[in-house]
Amino acid sequence: MGAADKIRYKFQTASVLEKLIALNVLVFILFFLFQTISFLFQLPSDFLTEWLVFPSEPGEYLFKPWTIITYSFMHSGIWHILSNMLILYYAGAYFLTYFSPKKLLNFYFLGVIIGALVYMLSYNLFPAFQATGKSYLLGASAGVMAVLVGIATHIPNMRIRLLVLGPIKFWYIAAFLVVIDVIQIPFGNAGGHLAHLGGAFFGYVYASQLAKGNDIGSGFEKVITWFLSLFVSAKKSRPTMHTVYKKTETTPKKPVSTRVSKNEKQQKIDGILDKISKSGYESLTKQEKDFLFNAGKEN
Repeated sequence: MGAADKIRYKFQTASVLEKLIALNVLVFILFFLFQTISFLFQLPSDFLTEWLVFPSEPGEYLFKPWTIITYSFMHSGIWHILSNMLILYYAGAYFLTYFSPKKLLNFYFLGVIIGALVYMLSYNLFPAFQATGKSYLLGASAGVMAVLVGIATHIPNMRIRLLVLGPIKFWYIAAFLVVIDVIQIPFGNAGGHLAHLGGAFFGYVYASQLAKGNDIGSGFEKVITWFLSLFVSAKKSRPTMHTVYKKTETTPKKPVSTRVSKNEKQQKIDGILDKISKSGYESLTKQEKDFLFNAGKEN
């Protein structure tokens, strides 16, 4: 198996969270590689940025409707993408324990969209932005905050071990980041902080409604399912080779059940969750983490 095949295999077997992070990192690397080449050869490069970031002007957005999604894959620097991906990785890992991969995409991309709309509305509503001229939004923070606040709303009292700080309740972490965004609005990047708050608010509302049995993102989830089915259909359409085996008469063996009953499985999940609440997620063994992760994917 060549290097390209190994990379392809790893991507195909990766979780939706890992794929989302990989896509963000890949776009970041390609964009800054383009920036470097443009700098060395003194070529214009601003046009690419302007065609991918989200504008504050509604009139400009009408000519670039795709930017309401593409802006989230653009980052201003290494610390920008690093902080976003770290939060997404840890929050997303917990998220997939309780929700399906499609729900993760729902929270993330709807958070991105809501964050962009809050950003545009703010720049055209508040007097503080009237003299700022053209402004653009970039970064995955709104989607990341939607995932973080969403899972924090679902399991607010779950304790997470944070280095020297020890176990901290999930909702404390989410609340701290929200407060930081509110405090920083007057000191720079006000539009970005407002977009973060828009994503956070959406994550809270969405998770609260799911707890009541209302899936307010079901329509968007159908769009995601349809979009992903295009790639699945393309794979299925490829011809495949099948190996045919002849049946031989052998003494029938009694089937051995390898499946764990639903009650036993739930008891095991409850035991792991109790362990997390007492000692934090990092206290789990690899087998326990894998079991919890796979159980979350089956929901």
